[in-house]
Amino acid sequence: MSLNYIWSGFFLVGLIAALAQWLLLGDTEIFKRIIEGTFDSARMAVMDIALPLAGVMTLWLGIMNIGEKAGAVQLLSRIIAPFFSRIFPDVPKDHPANGHMVMNFSANLLGLDNAATPFGLKAMESLQTLNPNKDEASNAQIMFLVLHTSGLTLIPVAIMAQRAILGAADPSDIFIPCMIATYVATVTGIIGVAIRQRINLFDRVVVAWLGSITVAIGAMVFYFTQYLSKGEIELFSKVASNLLLLTVICGFIVWALCKKVNVYEAFIEGAKGGIQTSLTVIPYLVGMLVAIGVIRNAGVFGFILEGMNWFFTMLGFNTDFVPALPTALMKPLSSSGSRAMMIDVMKTYGVDSFVGRLACVFQGSADTTFYIVALYFGSVGIRKTRYAISCGLIADFAGVIAAIFVSYLFFH
Repeated sequence: MSLNYIWSGFFLVGLIAALAQWLLLGDTEIFKRIIEGTFDSARMAVMDIALPLAGVMTLWLGIMNIGEKAGAVQLLSRIIAPFFSRIFPDVPKDHPANGHMVMNFSANLLGLDNAATPFGLKAMESLQTLNPNKDEASNAQIMFLVLHTSGLTLIPVAIMAQRAILGAADPSDIFIPCMIATYVATVTGIIGVAIRQRINLFDRVVVAWLGSITVAIGAMVFYFTQYLSKGEIELFSKVASNLLLLTVICGFIVWALCKKVNVYEAFIEGAKGGIQTSLTVIPYLVGMLVAIGVIRNAGVFGFILEGMNWFFTMLGFNTDFVPALPTALMKPLSSSGSRAMMIDVMKTYGVDSFVGRLACVFQGSADTTFYIVALYFGSVGIRKTRYAISCGLIADFAGVIAAIFVSYLFFH
């Protein structure tokens, strides 16, 4: 699938929705809201995302270069090689991309967005060196992107913090539902891409790795819920996450010094690419976020929700989950937008209501597919995404369905 059709489709859908509201509802302000929204989206893409990203990228690309010079990234590659060689068959076992992807997945797992993005962009850059067709996403890049968009996170710290701010009786009560939903999304993403790429998921190594990860996540969830209070869970998350980052930085530096690497020069060499990468992605971010803003301000989500409410009512289903759907619909498009909708739902229906909790689980069940596609593929100049977006959205959909079922189980 080409970004050309997706981007154009967003504008056309937004125009149709706006015309419908103007003609049917007499909303004369709809066009003004859309135009103002395009300017706001363009400003946000540059001022709130690209420019702050430049500083973070400069820091972490410098740190990553130190790790590469010291051989630490290569060591990670060798450790993960047996598993990655099965799901990334086109990536050599000793290629630096393996280490970069491990760093990205580890940061995502701990909810470290600021660190995960530079690692992910570096991984995409490394995978691009293996890509024979620079304008089209390779199999390895698609698998990596879909795994990233599935958003596997152990502890949703930001969501729990927001619930605490709004006065939730137990801010961490969404912890297990979020874990289950995001894990379902991740596994679905792996299966979807593996089917398209004809990867054997029944290989003993793949089964062993996925089984071990499943057991480890299950054990952690059991320990946190049985032996730690909500305050202790949040404290553990904050300490463990930041300690891990500090350990990575200091570990790379110490290792490099032992290898007699000029640490400062290695940092400067790697950091130089941070600003350039941020500048490269600005047009892609502006284009995608403006298109997303058009369909949001045109009221497309309102039409979809009314249709879903009518559909499920006709089928005789319980429709208590429908008011929380704006968060799920916005999540693949914009993280900040879905966060705003999650907060609005909690304020409207109550932070401890079923709808309020479900909105939080939606927020933690997956990542922002279209934003990640624009950012990661845009950073290396890929325009033909092939089936990356469709597989990413399938994973998102699985996460949404899992979030609804698990929330009914836990909270309804």
